[in-house]
Amino acid sequence: MRLGNSDLSITPIGFGSWAIGGPGWEGGWGPQEDRDSVAAIHRALELGVNWIDTAAVYGLGHSEELVARALRDWPGERPYVFTKCGLRWDDAGQVREVLTADSVRAECEASLRRLGVDTIDLYQVHWPTNDPAEDEEGWTTMAELQREGKVRWIGLSNWSVEQMRMAQRIAPITSLQPPYSLVNRDVEEEILPFCEREGIGVIVYSPMASGLLTGAMTRERAQKLPESDWRHADPEFTEPRLSRNLALVDRLCAVGERHGRSPGEVAIAWTLRLPAVTGAIVGARNARQVEGVMRSAELHLTAEEIAEIEGA
Repeated sequence: MRLGNSDLSITPIGFGSWAIGGPGWEGGWGPQEDRDSVAAIHRALELGVNWIDTAAVYGLGHSEELVARALRDWPGERPYVFTKCGLRWDDAGQVREVLTADSVRAECEASLRRLGVDTIDLYQVHWPTNDPAEDEEGWTTMAELQREGKVRWIGLSNWSVEQMRMAQRIAPITSLQPPYSLVNRDVEEEILPFCEREGIGVIVYSPMASGLLTGAMTRERAQKLPESDWRHADPEFTEPRLSRNLALVDRLCAVGERHGRSPGEVAIAWTLRLPAVTGAIVGARNARQVEGVMRSAELHLTAEEIAEIEGA
């Protein structure tokens, strides 16, 4: 499908590179082997995925370096590479939102270098700051980078409708990247309808709720998540929400069994049911995980199955 106002025709599923950044920062997913990460990217590309989503902050630059390494060894057609700016870290690994012009430019140059490319296919602002003037400065700089040819298209991540309206007064928005899953449906009321009306592409992240809806997350595993995994303290992975979420997984399993599909695939297919959603970012930490999720777009759920999944 075409992504927003761009000339990018993307597959419904893209490879998400958050988890492969590894530990050592506040958004880490625990220990991760680089060779598993590269193998996961290669397998996703073999299955037809044509875009990879990463960010400078994932692994404090390591995820981008791994994407570059995987693509150097990839014999096939080069996929689109999407990355993000706006989250800067200090020597202690502490991360904060920064969208000043100098910072956005410095991040772009660093990402180009780590990714080993001359142009970034889609450059996205990761999060807004608490200062509307700084958000405006950052988006203005993104538009300048596009005019200069350093990035082909520009998008946003985690911005509200009000913030997107501000951005539109400066430059067109190619895409928005919001969280969306059966566990987090906040964007349905206002954000998705706005993007659909305005022709803004939507690539949702965490469609399996950061692994919660894969069927592999049990109560025991959730309790044993290491402190280096940000999920160990997330409310969705602890009680009282955990029991509710695991009951949801049971419903996903029931629907999936009829189709010979995993609960994670059903969860992803559910996010793709809406015309406002152009694609879903699906993370995987090894080639085996890739096998179980990257064909999710082939699964089309009936209205009855959707109602069953939602518990209606």
